[in-house]
Amino acid sequence: MKKYIEFLQKFRWFIAIGIPLIVFALAFNLKHLEMDGSYRIWFDEDSKTLTDYDSFRSTFGNDDSLVIIFQDKKGIFTKKALESVDNITKALWKMKYVARVDSITNYQYIHGNPDEPDDIVVEDFIKNIKDATPKYLANRKDIAIHDPLVVDGFISRDGTTTMISARLTPKVNDDSDKSLEIMKLVDEILAPERERTGYKYWLNGGPPLNHAFVTIGMADMIFIPIIILASIVLLFLLFRRVSGALLPIGVVTFTFLTVLAIQVLLGYKLNNFTINLPVFIVAIGIADAVHVYSLWILHREEGHENFIAIEKSLTKNFLPIFLTSLTTTIGFATLTISAVVPVFTLGIATASGAVLAFIISIVWMPSVLLLLKKEFKPSTIKKAKEKKPLGYGKFIVQNDKKIAIITTIVFAILAIGISNVKIDSNTIRYFDKSVEIRKATEFMMENLAGPMAYEIVIDSKDKRGIHEPTFLKTVELFYKDFKKTYPEARRLSSLMDTVKRFNKVVNNSDEIPDNKKLIAQYLLLYSLSLPQGMEINDKMDIKEQKLRVTAMMDIVDTSKDLEMIDYVTKWWKNTPYTASVQGQTAMFAHMQKDVTNTLIYSLSLAILLVLIVMLFIFKRFKIIWVFILPNILPVVLVLGLMGWLGITIDIGVAIAGAIIIGVAVDDTIHFLVKYFEARKQGLSMEDTFDEVLRYAGKAMLFTTIILSVAFSLFAFSSFTPNQNFGVVTAFALIVALVVDLLLLPALLSIADREEG
Repeated sequence: MKKYIEFLQKFRWFIAIGIPLIVFALAFNLKHLEMDGSYRIWFDEDSKTLTDYDSFRSTFGNDDSLVIIFQDKKGIFTKKALESVDNITKALWKMKYVARVDSITNYQYIHGNPDEPDDIVVEDFIKNIKDATPKYLANRKDIAIHDPLVVDGFISRDGTTTMISARLTPKVNDDSDKSLEIMKLVDEILAPERERTGYKYWLNGGPPLNHAFVTIGMADMIFIPIIILASIVLLFLLFRRVSGALLPIGVVTFTFLTVLAIQVLLGYKLNNFTINLPVFIVAIGIADAVHVYSLWILHREEGHENFIAIEKSLTKNFLPIFLTSLTTTIGFATLTISAVVPVFTLGIATASGAVLAFIISIVWMPSVLLLLKKEFKPSTIKKAKEKKPLGYGKFIVQNDKKIAIITTIVFAILAIGISNVKIDSNTIRYFDKSVEIRKATEFMMENLAGPMAYEIVIDSKDKRGIHEPTFLKTVELFYKDFKKTYPEARRLSSLMDTVKRFNKVVNNSDEIPDNKKLIAQYLLLYSLSLPQGMEINDKMDIKEQKLRVTAMMDIVDTSKDLEMIDYVTKWWKNTPYTASVQGQTAMFAHMQKDVTNTLIYSLSLAILLVLIVMLFIFKRFKIIWVFILPNILPVVLVLGLMGWLGITIDIGVAIAGAIIIGVAVDDTIHFLVKYFEARKQGLSMEDTFDEVLRYAGKAMLFTTIILSVAFSLFAFSSFTPNQNFGVVTAFALIVALVVDLLLLPALLSIADREEG
């Protein structure tokens, strides 16, 4: 170590200036940093979920839509409201990236011709709005609110709320996310309508959702300077030195700038998790820097020269910070087993950040400390040399069994709550209730229709099989059973409804005709009557073998989504036909399995690998449970508490488990290294614990305070997974500190007594 410090001494200026210059040169690439909010980033390109969805789109076209909803308490069937619908509908037809637009005004109304009883008319539901009479508008309203093809879709049952749906062109977002551009174009359409009508236009669908991911991700970047500033203030208050505030922040700043720059060079785009990379780096890097600086200060206050103080600090800290960096890297690296791509990329970035932070902490930081010439005051030195008993060791040894028993009881009670834990990956609930996209979807659900969609693809097994009366009657039966079993299914629609409407007009019957040829004629006549751009090829495949049924669903927990999706597939297995549920709602519902696996596998792997590292380090198999228990308990406590409080686990909490293990184990390692060093010196158990607290306690407390404050700031994020991740991690780290300072020494005291 002395030779290493001499090397740093020789090249201190070169290292102190060279590393920042290299970092800032790399940081120049950050001007190319981009944010990606597309739904596709959550899935690997080869994942079955995504390939199935792409297959669905290639058959039926895009299911991604922009939905505009507004309400008029006086009713939609007024000239003012209908003109707004018509203006928006026509403007959207002309808008870039839009393939089709549907609304109450251009709804293709199927009815008989009063003047020609044998004629069937398919036409726009609302025409000549400017010349419309009150009688005509009242007639349209009466028809609409009683028409099952319109009500709970284009119009609410009370006639006060309506929506315009714009289907996007196929593969619009495949190469790059167009959401920001689409939202800008939509705003240009709605701006004059807002001014003219005064209506509040709610936006739902894919583009607003992706736009929310991007804008909230960018907004969360404000936490980065706030967290860094808060860390600087806390470090200054703790050390009372400018160098104590700036050097640890320098370590984390250089680390996250380098990691972000490398991400850009490798072609990665930021997402809602990796955008918080600097905060994770603060968590990783600041602990190493604080431990190095804290012991340097301690030895300087004891009267040692600067060179000796640095040598002693690195000698005592090199092994523990190497080991803590290793375990932290392991904790973050276990996230790479996740099938959720943003979590995978976060795992790679943060694991590499842990390695880099370690290197900077033991190379750059000591080099800068070697440049500091300021001497310490004699009074400070004299005070530091006085090692009075702290009373901590005595308290632990006298109360070790009580501490162990009380802690066990508390944790056992809280652990029972794990059985009540639920997992939810509903994308709408990823956003705080104050976010516009969530307010829009909830407004739509309360006032109009289900804002989520299941795209149910039913295979008739035969070419032109959808013309078979038996098949369509089975579809009709499915409608009834599904809605009866699950009231959350607000509205189902397909070409079956069109066939029934034609039969109603022609034969005054609400039944599906028993004649296959008649059904085929109805569908042909309907398709020939439709205006360009509103064809029915998005409702069936080219062979007319598969039928698309769209179910408008309420917002529910993902577990409920999966239950309903399972119901659909099982229901159709009991028929001669098969069905699958596609669409983005189903995609994100299936992601719940990936979220669960991320939590279970990454946490289990992190615990196993940390256990192996602990065994390798301390080589004490008999008390291995003492090493690992304090690091498992914080996770168990948090998950159990969430179960008791009814808080669901989302992707943010899922990644927190492995990270808590990786970061919380740092304090355990520092405690144990100092503990075994003190025991080798022949100190009593009481004096050993006092020695550990003297040399490691301050840094453990400081890092926990800083990290807890940093993570807790995420409580102010509008992205719910970030909120939950921040609060859960901050709380768990505080618990981990308490466990390391109370339960861990108590267990060591008990184990030592039993061995003795």
